[in-house]
Amino acid sequence: MRVVHELPGRIRFRCGSCCDSRLGAEFAEALPHAVRGVRHVRSSPMARSLVVAYDGSEETRAALLGLIEATPVELVPYRPQPKPTAKYLRGTLLSATVLLAGRLLPPNVRLAVTWLIVTPTLLKGVRALLTRGLSVAALDAAALSIALLRGEAGTAAATLTLLNLGNYLEATTSEASNDLLRRMLALPPARAWLETADGTLAEVAADDLREEDIVVVGPGDMIPVDGQVVSGAATVNLASITGESVPIDREAGGRVVAGGVVQQGRLRVRAIRVGNATTTARIAEFIKSALNRKPVIQSEAERLAEHRVLLTLGLGAVTFLLTRDLNRLASIFLVDYSCALKLGAPVAIKSALYRGAKSGILIKGGRSIEALTEVDTVVFDKTGTLTFGDLSVTDVVPVGDRCSPDELLALLASLEEHTTHPVAEAIVKEAHRNAAFHHIHHDEVAFIVAHGLISETDGKRIVVGSRHFLDEHEHVPFAPFRSDAERLEAEGKLLLYAAIDGEPAGIVGLRDRPRPEATAAMARLRELGVRTLVLLTGDREAKSRALADDLGLDMVFADRRPDEKAIVVRDLQAEGRTVAFIGDGVNDAPALIAADVGIAMPRGADLTRATADVVLLRDDLFGVVQARALASETIGLIQSNFRWAVALNTLLFIAAVTGRASPVFSTVAHNGVTIGTLVRALIAPQRSELPHGS
Repeated sequence: MRVVHELPGRIRFRCGSCCDSRLGAEFAEALPHAVRGVRHVRSSPMARSLVVAYDGSEETRAALLGLIEATPVELVPYRPQPKPTAKYLRGTLLSATVLLAGRLLPPNVRLAVTWLIVTPTLLKGVRALLTRGLSVAALDAAALSIALLRGEAGTAAATLTLLNLGNYLEATTSEASNDLLRRMLALPPARAWLETADGTLAEVAADDLREEDIVVVGPGDMIPVDGQVVSGAATVNLASITGESVPIDREAGGRVVAGGVVQQGRLRVRAIRVGNATTTARIAEFIKSALNRKPVIQSEAERLAEHRVLLTLGLGAVTFLLTRDLNRLASIFLVDYSCALKLGAPVAIKSALYRGAKSGILIKGGRSIEALTEVDTVVFDKTGTLTFGDLSVTDVVPVGDRCSPDELLALLASLEEHTTHPVAEAIVKEAHRNAAFHHIHHDEVAFIVAHGLISETDGKRIVVGSRHFLDEHEHVPFAPFRSDAERLEAEGKLLLYAAIDGEPAGIVGLRDRPRPEATAAMARLRELGVRTLVLLTGDREAKSRALADDLGLDMVFADRRPDEKAIVVRDLQAEGRTVAFIGDGVNDAPALIAADVGIAMPRGADLTRATADVVLLRDDLFGVVQARALASETIGLIQSNFRWAVALNTLLFIAAVTGRASPVFSTVAHNGVTIGTLVRALIAPQRSELPHGS
């Protein structure tokens, strides 16, 4: 692809082959999202041409050239397929011209010219009749034939003009719904700044990046990888990924995702996922697969639409037999239910998928939207879903007279800082918040897998771990302090025990940090029609029950292994429930698959996301509420449009049967109903607001 012509703010490229994939619609539509400053792109594979309008800056021009150069060249079969909108627009202009100029022609010539422009529509109706049986195309052809056979060239031309105009508006609306989704398929940046071994920066193709590479991202740059910030600080806009318009702060240790844009500051990022494994690429793949999943309601609408064609034919035949009025017959044939019924559902579904993606909710197609509306039981995994998955210290209880609370916490933190276990991280974090904390020197720490750790300090043997480890293996007598332990366990806390020289020293209580929005989210789910809320976890009964009571959940399944979670889901389904399961871990995948709707939290593992029907991009439980509300609104809109279209078209049928509607009026009114249905399906979802937390 080379530059063949250039003006300020406009550049034309030409490819060596019309089969170059960079001339495809997907590349052209994603280009303005991939290069900031690109305003418009026009592609013509037949002319091997790509025209780009941009803001005229040298930076945008360089970025554009770099992206085009770095994009892999693929040759795809080129089959010229004009957009339906262009075809129908040409037909509308042609028939309108004949209609307006026809009065200047002799009647015989006017009729011959009208036959000429109507013939393609008649042939289309005949082909449809022979291949698909009765259809809207066949009825349209019959109505036009009646007008022509009666010598009514003006009626036929006007009817054809209105049919083409209606088809043009329908195609435009359908393309608009597709364009909504294509906006979510923005290309990741083509180039990236790679930090080399000697500390210098080298500009490389983003596709050449590998895991563990260090990339540098400055103001205005799009992040090319999913990774962890090594150093630096910046505000990052994730609107294209999560729909969150407020930029977030990121510094060393924080995570960033591909597609985010650095607004201020500078970051050095260690790549964790690159290429097709990045969040941006997976979102694009998720949306593409969603478009191929036709919902049951859409299939049902198509089936009902075909049945309505038979109704139109039967009604027309009866009317003609009773009245012998060809004008009424033509009017009836030009009214049908099928257009609004067949087109309304897919447009509403696509609009909902776009709206969900903009709000940080990826839904895997219309079937998942339908299933969400039918859910009456929602099952929550605990860690990472109802809680943040990170522990915090709630109680430090010395027993005996070995040490004070501050001394016990300092001792445990000094030992635990050598491990990355969540319990250890919580204790170290709590100790550093304590102004009295001081590090206690100790000998080498011995880690006993799944039990605890052992070390020595000032000649004293320190043992830290579970009650089982200290009681059964170390024979430390904690029985006298059972009341303290039972009190903490009843409050749903995880307990860590410590002993010094074989004598009890203390108990530390820890607890998951519940999500602050969890209680409100549960209440909103009930308002949206969910009858049963369930906690399903591998934690102990007391701890799980305490959390469930706090959040007002109805059922608790505790002490369940990963493989048992799917069994619980199936048991609930066997009771006649429609179940949604929400989780984030690899061990949640079987339950996600078993559920009627699987919902993955944003920090979920790759396998969890792959098996889910819905993926949340924001770490907020209100995403579940919004997904349910969006699904209910969408199905409600489709059903409302169905009733509206049937009612208005029925009135048109009555007018046509009674002779109060001419063929031209029938065409205008019927197309008006269809266009109104499509516009409502496209626009209505974008105007309503999804529920959100306080």
